[in-house]
Amino acid sequence: MSCCAPGTEGALDMARSAALPSSEELLLASLDLGEGLRQTDLSVPAVHCGTCITAIETALSSMPEVQKARVNLSTRRVSIVWRAEGPAGATDPVELARTIKRATGYDAHLFSSEAEASDRLKSQLIRGVAVTGFAAANIMLLSVSVWSGAEASTRDLFHWISAMIAAPALVYGGRFFYQSAFAALKQGRTNMDVPIALAITLSYAVSLWETIHHGHHAWFDATVSLLFFLLIGRTLDHIMRDRARSAITGLARLSPRGAMVVQTDGSRDYRPVEEVSPGDLIAIAAGDRLPLDGVVVEGESDLDMSIVNGESVPLAVYPGDAVRAGTVSLTGSLVVRATATAANSFLAEVIALMEAAEGGRAQYRRIADRAARLYSPAVHLLALLTFFGWGIFGGDWKQAMLIAIAVLIITCPCALGLAVPVVQVVAAGRLFQNGVMVKDGSAMERLAEIDTVVFDKTGTLTLGRPKLTAIEGKPHSLALAAALAAHSRHPLSQALSANHSGPMPFIASVRELAGEGIIAVLAEGEARLGSRAFACPGSKATASGGSEVVLSVNGQEEACFLFEDEIRPGAWMAVETLRKKGFQLALLSGDRTPVVAAMASRLGIADWYAELTPKGKAEALAVLKQAGRVTLMVGDGINDAPALSAAHVSIAPATAADIGRQAADFVFTHDNLDAVPLAIEVSRRAGRLIRENFALAIGYNVIAVPIAIAGYATPLIASVAMSTSSLIVVANALRLNRLARSHVGGGSPARPKEGALSGKVRLA
Repeated sequence: MSCCAPGTEGALDMARSAALPSSEELLLASLDLGEGLRQTDLSVPAVHCGTCITAIETALSSMPEVQKARVNLSTRRVSIVWRAEGPAGATDPVELARTIKRATGYDAHLFSSEAEASDRLKSQLIRGVAVTGFAAANIMLLSVSVWSGAEASTRDLFHWISAMIAAPALVYGGRFFYQSAFAALKQGRTNMDVPIALAITLSYAVSLWETIHHGHHAWFDATVSLLFFLLIGRTLDHIMRDRARSAITGLARLSPRGAMVVQTDGSRDYRPVEEVSPGDLIAIAAGDRLPLDGVVVEGESDLDMSIVNGESVPLAVYPGDAVRAGTVSLTGSLVVRATATAANSFLAEVIALMEAAEGGRAQYRRIADRAARLYSPAVHLLALLTFFGWGIFGGDWKQAMLIAIAVLIITCPCALGLAVPVVQVVAAGRLFQNGVMVKDGSAMERLAEIDTVVFDKTGTLTLGRPKLTAIEGKPHSLALAAALAAHSRHPLSQALSANHSGPMPFIASVRELAGEGIIAVLAEGEARLGSRAFACPGSKATASGGSEVVLSVNGQEEACFLFEDEIRPGAWMAVETLRKKGFQLALLSGDRTPVVAAMASRLGIADWYAELTPKGKAEALAVLKQAGRVTLMVGDGINDAPALSAAHVSIAPATAADIGRQAADFVFTHDNLDAVPLAIEVSRRAGRLIRENFALAIGYNVIAVPIAIAGYATPLIASVAMSTSSLIVVANALRLNRLARSHVGGGSPARPKEGALSGKVRLA
């Protein structure tokens, strides 16, 4: 639970041993913003708390050439906007990294994924726990004989063996704390790892002194056991922090690295997207993702628009239609004229939205980080006063040292270090048993604070699968329609085909018109399956809350098939449970207004907003935040990723798009939406247990510290007391396992009153 210290994160940075990037590398990686301004993104893996953020931003902002500096805690990225020509002449970008190093002791290098290095660090921590645990067990076995009254020669031998076992364990397992403490002291600061490093070092040194001088007592067992418990807490905390993965990298992977540019002579040249300029013609094959925003010049196709509006129904595009980067051409080939660069495309805008949203959320400070600020200086001051008090008034400086060591050990933040991560690990395990995965321990703290739940529609309140609900027309028409639909990959066609299990007529001549429908030549004439305007030219689509597919023969309507998205199991009950618990509810969707209105009416959600873009959803959440709401966003699509990041906390189903799952703090693996109220309930109880653990840890110190200061606790007794406090904290956290799964009651949800969101905020 160290704050503002490299600790495990610092070990991650040190393990990489990455040198500072050169000026050339930084200039190549920086973005030219125009007017002499450039933006450089640096990775600082050691950043992991609010104080770290303040130190880096303050140091960089003090540089005259720096216009803006922002630290994103989620990605450990430092974004710096700086002027290439400063007051002192040309700016050396390496000085940016050097400033971070001087201010914090943290190494900075070009931004890259830290997943592999983080996994290595987790393995190192686990090995450290194993080594110190093995050493502590063996030293304890030797100590039993010493405690039982072994002869002097045997006692000295066992002490020497214990010293030889403890030394490598302290070096191997204690390096995380030593590196952190050294880095902090080097910068003229202190942190919670400094008293830990002092306690284990002084305890080992005094024990070694006693062994050399044939003393009766040595505390190697206490020293290594202390380190063992501290490493357990550090490992658990790292595992919970490491579950928070940024979705930004995954979203960036959706953007193609290159584009097939059509030359003036008709030849085609593959270029990196960065080299494609507005006005260039780009060839898009069926199945390809559009690399840039543009306008269709040639061809027709159905576009998968899920990244834009989250809906499963494709959009037909024709020459002259505007298209956006990240969408997929499903059925046809296109030639698109680029209208924006890669840096200014729709996909780049979504990534920028997520960067800004995660940066805002990163300012959230965990309970553990807040508790750590005052702990370290208080412990140092207390041990120092104890040492000088006993030395001056008692006259025995050796005894004063032993009592000061006992104070350091008894106040070691093991119980405080376990107070948060052990509860979060137990709560995460409890949620996992019920099909909910937690990616970040701090997310449970944030989830316990929410007062408003915002739902996406398609894929969240619904399953995102069209369901045939009605057939209007001739009874035999389903077989013919299914036979036509079997030739298409359109979601509505697939749903229609799946609803017919009987024999289907054989149709030899079938062709699909992208964005319109299917045409077949029958003995009776021409059959069409598609929109009403396509199947029956001149007629208009009905303004229903669902989708329709029309079958016609020779222009005469044979049947109309109505589809609705299937509501997710437990949606009614989850919404009603949340309403009864006092949460405000809202619905944000990129779907058409009639469809969203129908869904909101069915579930009794009074506040709903339709036809929203990813930016619109993020802006809607910003409006709620300005109104004082603390929001939970429940969404699934790629288009929901900025909103999932912008919300105070977020949940997504396992069926969500990869980017949606990565952006969310929680992922539920089953279809039932009761995972949402369950996650809230478990998080609130976990929050209460964390506060209880802090109270227990503080209460332990209130009782134990005066005993240690009074000289009634040896380092061994102090270590036992410290370990006991840790076990009490763990036992209290295990009470969470008694939480039975919440059962959502039966019955139909009541229609909410208008204006269910008090102080109603209009988003559109």
